[in-house]
Amino acid sequence: MSIQLEDLIITLKKLRSPNGCDWDKAQTHKSLIPYLLEETYEVIEAIEKNDYIALKEELGDLLLHIVFQAELLSENQEYTINESINNVVDKLIKRHPQIFNNEETKDWEKGHWELAKQKEKKRDSILDGVPKALPSLTKANRIQEKAAGVGFDWDRLNQVYDKVYEELDELNEAIKSKKSDQIEEELGDVLFSIVNLSRHIDINPEVALDKSIIKFIDRFHSLENYMNKNKLEFKNQDLSDLDKLWDKIKKEKDSNLG
Repeated sequence: MSIQLEDLIITLKKLRSPNGCDWDKAQTHKSLIPYLLEETYEVIEAIEKNDYIALKEELGDLLLHIVFQAELLSENQEYTINESINNVVDKLIKRHPQIFNNEETKDWEKGHWELAKQKEKKRDSILDGVPKALPSLTKANRIQEKAAGVGFDWDRLNQVYDKVYEELDELNEAIKSKKSDQIEEELGDVLFSIVNLSRHIDINPEVALDKSIIKFIDRFHSLENYMNKNKLEFKNQDLSDLDKLWDKIKKEKDSNLG
């Protein structure tokens, strides 16, 4: 049986009906936010793992929450999911006249996309429109992409490196001054410059950091297992001894990868 979008809408309507599911009937736009975020991250995780079987399932779960949000609006006679779909289709066609209308235009060239969105949405700034709730690394990346979209960007990678080193020097000076507010500001600038570097080398900073976290956890678990096996306690070990064990574990892990 072929299941269409309309079938999902009908199913949700039944769950939200007077004789439907108590949990589904109790939900609001805001109460569903945690689940929407969870499903979004599960989609991302499936993509990062190249697990396309899981991705098929997670996309369905995410679609459920998109349709659920639209259904809540429909119940209040705001609009339907079809209007959302029509809106995004019209937007895509409008922003790509050279493809859909065979128009000879330079609108697709660098800088126009962000300018077009600014004009269309009546925004005060090119940088407007980035959700405040985004994780900070992702938010920094999007802000930089928007600025770069209108030409405010370094041309050469060595310029990006220079900026990273400059911010590190400024952080070092702030630490020497022992002024906490200044240290926090300069540390933020270092992180922002690192995000800029990641963008220039086409690496997603959120993904890269997450992989490093996973790697650290794996190595630390191995260190814990070694300590337990040899009846050792962290509090009785010098940092230099722990460093040696850590380096040993790193080499073993790296050799297994090789």
